[in-house]
Amino acid sequence: MTRKVFHHEPEAVRQNDLIAATLDSIAELGLAGATVREVAFRAGVTPGLIRRYFDNKERLVAAAYRSFIADLTAAAEAGCGEGSAHSRLAGLIRASVTGPVADSRALSIWAAFIGTVHSDPAMATVHREGYQAFRGIIEQLVGEVISERGETAAKAEIRSHAIVLNALLDGLWIEISMGGDDFSRLDVVRVALDSVATLLGIDPAEFRN
Repeated sequence: MTRKVFHHEPEAVRQNDLIAATLDSIAELGLAGATVREVAFRAGVTPGLIRRYFDNKERLVAAAYRSFIADLTAAAEAGCGEGSAHSRLAGLIRASVTGPVADSRALSIWAAFIGTVHSDPAMATVHREGYQAFRGIIEQLVGEVISERGETAAKAEIRSHAIVLNALLDGLWIEISMGGDDFSRLDVVRVALDSVATLLGIDPAEFRN
């Protein structure tokens, strides 16, 4: 653990630094260990400066969770690239089950946050917003894939596919990030792509290409 040297920075930069220090603290020490004093030390600021931006630890933690989810979503979405809906959905799937989205540090941070969702309304809101944002991306891509294939589906059916697909990715993400021996011997990208293809009624070999 190292302490940053304090520099005068714009407020947005300073807030991002504090959020980064919070996530580092949570990854290494857990939520209980990510005290205002610990975060301040890592960010190279005083505890009072943190309270200036976030009022209290609870608001800092909620902001860190929002940033964490947004970054994971952005990293997965970046895998879409350009091209057909088919290729963009496949790209999203690949990115969602490989690094930097799927790794042990991300899982440690997520596990620390998720324990607060049922007891903290603010964290529950952040979690719900993050989930809906990522599921919305999946839902849009699934709808486009179905249209691209010259087929039609009701919105409820597309949403159902998106919910199941998201749950599939969540499960694979947890298992892969835990680094179990069983998963280390699998081609997890192929498993994910084939599972999604089966869900959508697409030839797995076609979806992988």
